[in-house]
Amino acid sequence: MSSPTTDTTERRGLYKAFAASLSGTSLEWYDFAVYSSAAALVFGDLFFPGSEPLTGTLQAFGTYAVGYIARPLGGIFFGRLGDVIGRKRVLVATLLLIGVATFFIGLLPTHAQAGALAPTLLVVLRFAQGVGVGGEWGGAVLLSSEFSQPGQRGFWASAAQVGPPLGTLMANGVLALLAGLLSEDQFLSWGWRVAFLLSAVLVAFGLLIRSKLEETPVFKELEARGDRPTAPVTEVLRTQRRPLIAAILARVGPDVLYAMFAVFVLTYATKELDLSRGQAVTAVLIGSACQVALIPFAGYLSDRYGRRLVYGIGALGGAVWSVVFFAIASSLGTLVIGVVIGLVFHSLMYGPQAAFVSEQFTARLRYTGSSLAYTFAGVIGGALAPLAFTYFLAKAGTGYVIALYIVVACAVTLIGLRLGRAVVDDEDLALSRA
Repeated sequence: MSSPTTDTTERRGLYKAFAASLSGTSLEWYDFAVYSSAAALVFGDLFFPGSEPLTGTLQAFGTYAVGYIARPLGGIFFGRLGDVIGRKRVLVATLLLIGVATFFIGLLPTHAQAGALAPTLLVVLRFAQGVGVGGEWGGAVLLSSEFSQPGQRGFWASAAQVGPPLGTLMANGVLALLAGLLSEDQFLSWGWRVAFLLSAVLVAFGLLIRSKLEETPVFKELEARGDRPTAPVTEVLRTQRRPLIAAILARVGPDVLYAMFAVFVLTYATKELDLSRGQAVTAVLIGSACQVALIPFAGYLSDRYGRRLVYGIGALGGAVWSVVFFAIASSLGTLVIGVVIGLVFHSLMYGPQAAFVSEQFTARLRYTGSSLAYTFAGVIGGALAPLAFTYFLAKAGTGYVIALYIVVACAVTLIGLRLGRAVVDDEDLALSRA
C-alpha cells in the first residue's frame, strides 16, 4: 500500500502535469490558431493579392494546410525522442519551436513589400509551426495521463485537449480586440502582427512552467527497467498497425468538424452571410468558451460510460448537425447557435480522444504511436478540410456539399472506434506503486 505522503506527492505531480499540459498546449494552439484566423481573415489580401476573394482565401488556406502536412515529420522526429529520452525535454523543444516561428510570422513583409518572397517565408514558418505541433500533442497527452490513476485518464488526459479551444479563444479574442480598436486599414497594415508578436510573452510563460516539471512516472519506470525502444517508429509500424489505423481513423471526424466550426466558418460568415469579421470571430469565441468546460466533462463521461460510447455520440451528432447548420445559418444569432452546437459535438469526440488514442499503444511506444496517429490524421482531416470546403463553396455555391464531406468524415471516425480497443490493460499503463 502507498503511504499518505506518497499519495500527496503523486497528487501534486498530477496537478503540475495537468497545468503544464494545459498551459503548454493552450499557448502552442494560440500560436497555431492565430494563424488559422489570420488565414481566413487577412492573409488572402496581404500575401496572395490580385485574385478573386475566394481564390485568395484558398491560397491562404493552402499555407494553413502546410502546417498539417508538416505534422507527421514532427510526430516522427519528436515522437521517437519522447520514447527514447523522455517526455519533458521534448515538450520544451516543441514549445520553443512554435513560439519562435510564430513570432517571426509577425515580422514578415507582405506581398506588396517583398513580392513572392513574402508568401514563401510564410510557408516556411508555417511548416516550422506544424513540425512543433506534430511533436507536442502526444507528449502533452502523456504528461497528464501517465500521472493519473486507472479509471481517471479520460478526465486528466483531456488537459491537452482543452488547449486548442483555449488557444483559439485567446487568439480570436486578441484578433477581435484589435479589430474592434483599429480601423480596417490599421488592422490590415499592422494590427494583425500584434497577435503574432504576443506569442513571445506567452511562450516564455509556458517554458517556465514546463522547465519545473518532473519526468512522468511511467517513463521513469521504463527507464529503470531498461525497456526504452531503440527504433520506436519501426516498431510501431511493425507491431502496432491495427491500433495505429484505429487511432488515425478515429481522429478524422473531430479534425474535420473543428476545421468547419472554428476555422472555415469565419470565411463562410464573411463571404456568404455578409457578416463582419468581428461578428464571425465572436461566434467562434462563444463556441470555444463553451468547449473549455465541455471537453474535460466529456473526458469524465468517457471514464464512466466508455470512450467509444461518448466519442460515437459526438460523431453521429456532428454528422447530423453539419446538415442542419447550413439549413439555418442566415444571421448572427443562427451562426452563434450553429457554431456552439457544432463545437458541443466536437467536444464529445475531443474530450475522450486523448485517452482513447494513447490507450491503443503499449507504454514503451506510446509517445511515438500517439504522435503518428495524431499527425497523419491531421493531414487526412484537418489539412484538407478548409481547402475542400473553400473549393466546394466556390464550385457548388451551396454548403450542403460541405455537410456531406463532414458526414463522411464522421463515418470514418465511427469505423476507427470500432477497430480500436475499448478494454485497457491497466498493468501496461499504470505504475506499480509501493
